[in-house]
Amino acid sequence: MASRSEFDGVDYMDYPDWYIDEPTDPPRDVVTPCQPTIRVDSYHICAAGISFVVLVFLSFFVKRRRLCRSFCNAVPGLLHPVGFLEHDYHRGIAAAVFGVLFCSLCVVVLDDHPLPFITESTKETAEYWKSMALLYYPALYYPLLACATVKSKVGYLLGSFLSWLHCGVLVWQKVECPLSSKFYKYYSLLRSSPQLLCLAFLSLVYPVLLVRNVETSGNLSLRQCLADNYYTDYLKILLRKKPSRNSASTEQPSLSSRIGTLIRSYIYLPVEGFRIPTKLVVSLTVAIISVYQVALLLVVHVVPTLQKMRDGVREEISYVLEGFGINLSENRTEVLHIVKYYFWIIEVCYVSAVGVSCFVTLSTLMRSMVLHRGNLQALHRGDAQKVFNCKKRIRPSRSAVVCWMRFTSYQIAHVCLGLLIQQLVFLTCFLLFAVLIVVPIIYKQNMIIFKIVEDVWPFWLTLILVMLIQHILARLLFLQKDGKHLSITNRRSLYIFTYLLFTFNVLIGVIAGVWRVVFTALYNIVHFCRLDLGLINRGVELFDPGYHNYINFLVVEVSQSHPVMKAFCFLLLHSRGSEMSSSDEGKNVEEGRILLVPSQKFTKTARSKQARTRWWLMFTLLNNPSLISSRRSTVCSPTDAVTNGELNCSSKHSKDELDKSDLCETE
Repeated sequence: MASRSEFDGVDYMDYPDWYIDEPTDPPRDVVTPCQPTIRVDSYHICAAGISFVVLVFLSFFVKRRRLCRSFCNAVPGLLHPVGFLEHDYHRGIAAAVFGVLFCSLCVVVLDDHPLPFITESTKETAEYWKSMALLYYPALYYPLLACATVKSKVGYLLGSFLSWLHCGVLVWQKVECPLSSKFYKYYSLLRSSPQLLCLAFLSLVYPVLLVRNVETSGNLSLRQCLADNYYTDYLKILLRKKPSRNSASTEQPSLSSRIGTLIRSYIYLPVEGFRIPTKLVVSLTVAIISVYQVALLLVVHVVPTLQKMRDGVREEISYVLEGFGINLSENRTEVLHIVKYYFWIIEVCYVSAVGVSCFVTLSTLMRSMVLHRGNLQALHRGDAQKVFNCKKRIRPSRSAVVCWMRFTSYQIAHVCLGLLIQQLVFLTCFLLFAVLIVVPIIYKQNMIIFKIVEDVWPFWLTLILVMLIQHILARLLFLQKDGKHLSITNRRSLYIFTYLLFTFNVLIGVIAGVWRVVFTALYNIVHFCRLDLGLINRGVELFDPGYHNYINFLVVEVSQSHPVMKAFCFLLLHSRGSEMSSSDEGKNVEEGRILLVPSQKFTKTARSKQARTRWWLMFTLLNNPSLISSRRSTVCSPTDAVTNGELNCSSKHSKDELDKSDLCETE
């Protein structure tokens, strides 16, 4: 054995691996940097140039005279991406492009290099590059929408080329480099899945539209019919004779029918003659993508960390717990298993909370789509009282236009924030339930909650009995049935029990107050992502920015894209051509064209049908919110009261007053 003097003068710090006996395992999940054949910066430089060339070509291809005859002497101009207030644009393309744009927003927010052209940036300049990236990605995907706006073979051909370019390059990059070192090795691939699906959808839709355009290019009337048939179909269904309701069913619905009605109220099913606006379709699509992106980020950012912590627990954890006064067991091995078991419980509760949050958010979004349809149908009828709970003129304003512009963005932001809040609340509830109830029942240890309940059960039993006694007395002693109505009797006994049970009702009121706070918080958290629902009292619900944005969005949608108004204008534009052409006589039997050909002779049945149709059309146009702003002052407003079938119009005797204000004012 070597003596101590042999090691004198030796610097022990020269041996970095002094404990050579312990095996050093290489770290897992280490991803080596990968550079695809088509570099990201080179691809974006080429794609941005191609997109700019395509947009300029489309601007010169589509003459400005076709869009606005009196603007800049008919010079070419920038094409609008999609007609949000029209129903003759492809809503699937708009939803897919907005989905791709939101995935790009996730890249801008989370990546260290948000602008693909700039690969090296400091912390001081990173925020400036993020601001530029927020404008770059919308400009990059702008031509994908503009190609659909043109509605021609050239536009669909260029749209096919751009969608194939973006989709092909993205697939090539993910196949070559599927792993990433950010959060989780497969996070980049999973994050790009919605973007790949949207680009694949565009790659299929544009060729289909190109083939259809080639087939219908020689038939102009067919193309016009495909563009305007929604409005005419809506008018026909609206003027259709409703079935008479002679007798109403007095039978109570069964439990199964109630459950079926509840489930159907959360499932949006298309109905005949109504089409959801484009902006709502885009909002729902991007909201679903945002749920996926946020849930993916929550899972890959926390679950792998919990798994590493569980695998890294050693027997020395018992000393750490004893330092905090926690003694789980005398056996260190048993303590190790208990700690790992609790880590597993946390992981299960976390994943369950994320899953429940996603389910609740998607359910509320589907429920909101059903209510969107109901609100739009009510406003199309002019029933603003049902939607807004107050008398409100449906006219566009500055704030309404601003709210309409940012409605989709507000919806996505509320969905992301609501999902995060729900996840935290559900995780807390699941952990408390698992740690305080489930685990003590399984191991029959640390039964703190059960001991508390055992100590205070007489108090809770007393409160429950008091509540039951009050309900039994109210049913058997204090109420008496006189015919079909109930009346209060035995008032002296009622006064006596009210006085005697006062102290118990105070305690019950405290419990009810706590439940009110908990229920209100849970209700608002669950419905946080719904903009169509005010989360505060009706008197001050306009202070809710989400609900305020929603009602202004409805005002713009109804006032600018009312299907009855557009159907009426479409019939007026085509009435002259139908009168002059003899080949269209067979089409004049339609209800809309009967209104525009008064010189023909009809039978008694046809005349009654014409009178009924004219009356319905007059009533519909009178209550059309889209025509209120352009109506002459001699026509009453649809919001006026109706008495005995006559509109109450206040007459003005001065001609100057007629020019300044309407004859019918809304109270």
